Parts: sequence; C-alpha cells; structure tokens
Amino acid sequence: MTRLSAAFGKGRAALVAFVTAGDPTPAATPAILDALVAGGADVIELGMPFTDPMADGPAIQAANLRSLGAGTTAADILSIAKGFRARHPNTPLVLMGYANPMLRRGPEWFAAAARDAGVDGVICVDIPPEEDDALGPALRAAAIAPIRLATPTTDAARLPAVLDGAAGFVYYVSVAGITGKQQAAQASIDDAVARLKASTDLPIAVGFGIRTPEQAAGIGRVADGVVVGSAIVELVAQHGADAAEPVRAYIQSLRMALGAAREIA
Repeated sequence: MTRLSAAFGKGRAALVAFVTAGDPTPAATPAILDALVAGGADVIELGMPFTDPMADGPAIQAANLRSLGAGTTAADILSIAKGFRARHPNTPLVLMGYANPMLRRGPEWFAAAARDAGVDGVICVDIPPEEDDALGPALRAAAIAPIRLATPTTDAARLPAVLDGAAGFVYYVSVAGITGKQQAAQASIDDAVARLKASTDLPIAVGFGIRTPEQAAGIGRVADGVVVGSAIVELVAQHGADAAEPVRAYIQSLRMALGAAREIA
C-alpha cells in the first residue's frame, strides 16, 4: 500500500490541501505545511511557482508571484519537500505545476529529484495525456504517481486516454475555467463522479471552487477526495508568515465537515 492509497482508504473523503511553495517565503512554507497536517489534511499538494500559471485564478497567480518575488528556486522546493517528508513520514505529498519547471533539466532528473525528496505524485497541468512520454515514463520509473486531470469536457472518447497510465488518484476539475472563481452545481459533480467511477478504480478527488465546510461535505458524500486550494492561498496572502494558525483552523473546519458527511448521508 502506498501513502496515497492509504490516504484514500479511510472510509471517508480525503481532504487534499494545496499551497504554493515559497509563499510568502521559502522559510515560511514548512510551518504552513505542518499546519495543514495538524488541521487534518490527508494529502498535501505543493504548488511549484511558475511565471505563467494559465490554469490558475487570481489568488494562486498572486501566490506564484509572491513566491518568485521571494526568490524561490527548484532547489528550495525540493528542500521543502524533503523536510516535510522527514517531519511527516506518512502524509502523501504531491507536486503540482507546469511542464517548464519540471522538464527544464530533463524528466529523469526531475523524477529522481522528486523521488529523493519523498514526493508521492506529480500533477503537470499542461502536459496532456497524449504526450505522456514527456514525463510519465520517468515518473513511473521513480515510483511516483502521474496524477491526471479530468474536466467537464472530458468526453467518453477521450476519457480512456486520460486514465491510461494514471496513478494515485484522478483529479476532477469540476468547472471549465480557472481555479477559485466558481463552483459547479452539486448535481453535475454527482453525475461526473459516477461516470468516472464507472471507468476506473482510482480514487476520484474533486476540486476548483470549494471554499466552505458545507461545500466540502456535499462533495465528500460522493467523491473519494475534496481538493481545496484558493481559499487556503488567500489565508496565506492575508496573514503572511503568521498564516499557520489560521490555516490550521480552516483545515480543521473542513476535516470535521468531511468526517460527518457520510454519516449524514
């Protein structure tokens, strides 16, 4: 059993929490990651800052700029990941970002560096499954899960390509658009999760636009995981280097809602 499979095997929806590495500074990120775990996050997504985060809304775009402005480097991100793994040996860590930072030194270098830092999975937003050979083989050789994205526009003809070679979990992007701006109707999420579950045994985690415990609970009744990002990033923007405690309290409110969701259902 991998750390990722264990995180999704607890009998209730896993809470997947995203923050941008190096936001507000590389030195401040470890305490924020620790706060995510303390609040009850099951999986951590660590965003790799990039100058052109095309899938992200204003909150995460701003986090990318703050991080890059603080001088965050690839070495900083890997150091943050390695330190996290030492402190939290059982919590899955996923790197999420764009192809340019991942491939600039070659896929084998990136996969080996991520493996050595204790990374469990990678989400690369702008490498489509049809171009899996750009990164996927290197990740699989390093025992790192290539986590794929499915969207409302992923139809039955394309879904097999999305799922082929996927591992860890499937991230269902519940709205067609950028992060943090809107949330899909619950009925459409219910239908999409059912359709994905009919096609794969991988856990299905749903993200984009989830902010409140009530929203998380609604999705947690049908999905295997709930992904929250922009709302956490906004807390970091508001509190800066003092964000750890507000982040922990917010994550705890989501965790409590998810814990009760299936009991209510």
